[in-house]
Amino acid sequence: MNAPFNSVADSTARLPHSIPEYLDQLREALAGSDPALVQDALYDAEEYLRSELAENPGMPEADVIASVAGSYGAPHEVADIYRDTEVRVQSALRQPRPAPRESLLGKFFGVAADPRTYGALFYSVLALATGIFYFTWVVVGLSLSAGLAVLIIGIPVAILFLGSVRILSLVEGRIVETMLGERMPRRPLYSARGKGWVDRINNMFSDPRTWSTLLYMVAMLPLGILYFSLMVPLLTTAVACIAAPVLMGFGAFDGWWLNNYDIGPIVLNDFYVGSTLGWWSYPFVFVIGVLLLFGTLHLARGIGKMHGLFAKHMLVKSAQYA
Repeated sequence: MNAPFNSVADSTARLPHSIPEYLDQLREALAGSDPALVQDALYDAEEYLRSELAENPGMPEADVIASVAGSYGAPHEVADIYRDTEVRVQSALRQPRPAPRESLLGKFFGVAADPRTYGALFYSVLALATGIFYFTWVVVGLSLSAGLAVLIIGIPVAILFLGSVRILSLVEGRIVETMLGERMPRRPLYSARGKGWVDRINNMFSDPRTWSTLLYMVAMLPLGILYFSLMVPLLTTAVACIAAPVLMGFGAFDGWWLNNYDIGPIVLNDFYVGSTLGWWSYPFVFVIGVLLLFGTLHLARGIGKMHGLFAKHMLVKSAQYA
């Protein structure tokens, strides 16, 4: 019975006396949590603490922190609230998973019932467009910043460019979380807004996350090309293998109007579908198309999981210890 009392006493004895100290204790209390959750909690806490400090200009900072600990909560209490809230929110937003299947066939074809599969599939196709935009934005921004570095205007251009990159990282995070299901930050990166402009600028340039975000956006172009080059041909081939035998079968029963065609193995010509394959091969082509389609869905889901982890590592993790 003495352990909880001593824990509370230790927490009270370690009550922070400044905003940076409060944030450090909150970060320590959230150790082991999702880095995106840590970033959101630090941002919310700093925003609340600084607003309280601004509303009480004549009160010492230590007294403001002490009063906040009674209303907003001590760091360890806030950490517990964020963990509990995160569990409830994720449980409410999580899309229902299909019932687990034991057989290999059930696991293979069950991918079609997983909503994340289609989000990952759409992201794999969308990644080409976002990759082109991110790559162009970074190359143009870095070129302008470097080209204007000899002029006084080069400094504000570089600052605005890096600020826009941080905004784009939040946008990309929302896309990744929505389509791939990987928890990403919903608040900007925590920064000590009590510092002066020079310190803030130095922090932006010295923060490893700034450069990892730039690297991520450059890497999105080859990744987008890779994802698009995999998904579109595989899906097109699978759909063609499924649809063509069906169309040829309907054509064969409709007056055998394909008899005079010697094209193939499967060719769409105007409104006709032709093939040099024998009629006996149509079921095999159809089965191959179905297997290829579901294999492509598995590939899309795997790409989604791997890219979600990659985005989390490049856009979030370095911020946990900022």
